[in-house]
Amino acid sequence: MDMPLLRSFMPHPSPVGLAEKFRSGIAGGGAILLLALALHHLPLGDYPLVMLGSMAASAVLLFAVPHSPLAQPWNLVGGHLISALAGWVCILFIHDPFIAAGVAVGAAIFLMHYFNCLHPPGAATALTLVLSSAQFQHSGWHWTLLVVTINTIISLLLALLINNMLPGRRYPLQQVVQTPPRPGPFITLEQRDLESALAQMKDVIDVSEEDLAKIYGLALRHAQERIEAENTASGSVR
Repeated sequence: MDMPLLRSFMPHPSPVGLAEKFRSGIAGGGAILLLALALHHLPLGDYPLVMLGSMAASAVLLFAVPHSPLAQPWNLVGGHLISALAGWVCILFIHDPFIAAGVAVGAAIFLMHYFNCLHPPGAATALTLVLSSAQFQHSGWHWTLLVVTINTIISLLLALLINNMLPGRRYPLQQVVQTPPRPGPFITLEQRDLESALAQMKDVIDVSEEDLAKIYGLALRHAQERIEAENTASGSVR
């Protein structure tokens, strides 16, 4: 087997420290515990409130990579609700469970992409509705909507509360455009420079050193092509 291909199957080094990994586990587990307690003690109607298994997958994003675009509030809420809609429509009109499962997940992915709320656990919500179609159809769309909405909103409130209590975290992520210093004419970055920069960052960084190096290389190539195009254009004007 090709060695580069074999190495791609090996675990990639993570810039996240052990303390941050521990905090992520405690935060995610605590959030699921609080979600379960909230669902248990909320006033019950004709049908009990249940916890969706997809909330555990959301907890991974919300508390392990809270600065990821996939973990932001619109992605969380929109992703689950839109995916639930896809699952509900499939259980109404597609009676074959295998076809319904595939269509529900595919439709959920497309709709989340279309509405810019991609949240991978949302596809699990769509699949949950299909796999438990008998229960959801019997209880009705209003109960289904209530369950998905309450699960999602409580998860969002817990993410806002817990993440903003932990050091180095800001949730939701506020995009602040910073102008980086212009490098000197003979300065180039190396892998160790990126490693040093990551070590100095106290926030949770959802990107690997390899990805940073690739981004830097592509940006450097683009800058070189842009400068060459500008020089060519200025020369033709003269």
